[in-house]
Amino acid sequence: MYELSSSLSKIARGTGIAFIGTFLGLLLGFVSRPIIARHGSEADYGVFSLALVVITIVTLISCLGLQEGATRFIAYFRGKDEPAKVRGTITVSLQITAIASIILAISLFLGSEAIALGIFHTPELTNALRIFAVGLPFLVMVNMLAAVFRGFDRMEPQAYFQYILLNASFLLFLIAGILLGLPFIAVFYAYLAATITTLVALSFYAAKRLPRLMALPEEQTGGFAKKELFSFSLPLLGTAMLSVIILWMDTLMLGYFKTPDVVGLYNAARPLAQFISEPLAAMLLVYTPVATVLYAQNAVNELKRNYTIVTKWIVSLTLPFFLVLFLFPEAVLNLFFGPTYVAAAPALRILSLGFIVNNLFGPNQSVLLAAGHSRFVMWSVAVTAMLNIVLGILLIPPWGIIGAAVASIVSLISTRIIIAVRIYQMFGAHPWSKNLLNPVIASALLAFLFWFATRGLVAISWWMLPLLFVLYCVIYGLAMVFTRSFDKEDIALLLEIEGRSGINTAPVKRILGKFIR
Repeated sequence: MYELSSSLSKIARGTGIAFIGTFLGLLLGFVSRPIIARHGSEADYGVFSLALVVITIVTLISCLGLQEGATRFIAYFRGKDEPAKVRGTITVSLQITAIASIILAISLFLGSEAIALGIFHTPELTNALRIFAVGLPFLVMVNMLAAVFRGFDRMEPQAYFQYILLNASFLLFLIAGILLGLPFIAVFYAYLAATITTLVALSFYAAKRLPRLMALPEEQTGGFAKKELFSFSLPLLGTAMLSVIILWMDTLMLGYFKTPDVVGLYNAARPLAQFISEPLAAMLLVYTPVATVLYAQNAVNELKRNYTIVTKWIVSLTLPFFLVLFLFPEAVLNLFFGPTYVAAAPALRILSLGFIVNNLFGPNQSVLLAAGHSRFVMWSVAVTAMLNIVLGILLIPPWGIIGAAVASIVSLISTRIIIAVRIYQMFGAHPWSKNLLNPVIASALLAFLFWFATRGLVAISWWMLPLLFVLYCVIYGLAMVFTRSFDKEDIALLLEIEGRSGINTAPVKRILGKFIR
């Protein structure tokens, strides 16, 4: 009888919720992007993209690294059975980030004009940043409350509120503004309204679900936890900021060296490519606290095995989508954004390749964070962030969006390589097994051969894209069968899905059982 380990079972259940929430949230958020792009000009869409990057950066600063630190320490103290420290972590994290977000919101509001004119030479950005600044404390509290629930292995609040409700309400407010004939600035007010709506709803939920004992006097909760919490979390703030440089410096430097319409063009390719990374992002939200509990209990072998299996699941979920984006970028861009954005096809191809390679390294940053090595993560990200800036300066002025894509992806993958080497030195662990690599290589070769054989013979229309996606899923599934690349955990996951859904998968199990090595 195949059974998932308790830790993998938690990861599978939590990731299912996180993935559905992330996918729906990302889908809703993505639907708003073409609407915004078609509602305004490429320059207007570029202004929105720049404002979104700025508020993302300021939100991370406001969280002070505690959105990861709180999750890790709540999980760690739960693993050690120290409930008082759990309550202290919650209290301190919420109090400190609330104060920080208010201070930075005021600073951003007052400095909006200087940022818009002095850095991006775009006056239209001023009012956009001021509107976003008002919503900053609300956005930070949404992040922090979701992080607290993650520490209790509860993904529902992040999935339902931060991902689905925030993006759904933004889409509704956005459509309402367009139907009312409001000017483009209404897009930013729609985002502000969505942020406030989300925090109000999440606060009611938290008031009922969070432990009542978390609000104890200082001497009983936060005092002894603060030093540990901040010594771990402040490097994570540095890591988060540097990660933003890697992920978003391409957009910021395009805004500095080029014009808003170029930024808008590039930000048609980037959100499409980021779909590839979302299963990994969803998995990390669940994997980090589970891995932390395993490390606290000294279950290193289980931690290593989970690292390999989780990486395989992530790549299996994303490879078919990568193949569609990489092989047919023009058709995808034309479908979602229109013919004027097809020029971003080379950038989409580069970004999609980079994100699938990123997935091949699995949740390696979470492994180091679970082991308490937040400082090493910070310094490794710092090195590659500097590489990103240098490459951006060298490549963006002559190559534009192609140079931005290359700079972003090279630095992102460099971070993964450094962390992977460190994990191997510490635990002798790596994420690559034959059962991962064999079907990936086989299915990729088959897909490229099919693309090469049909290139020029058939014009790819929008309705063909879903069919191609299904085809690549079938190719990958057949590659797994014929390379005998199933693990016992794959069958166990299928059993768990069967038990929860009531779907009879007996024929599939009989077939797969013959191909387990």
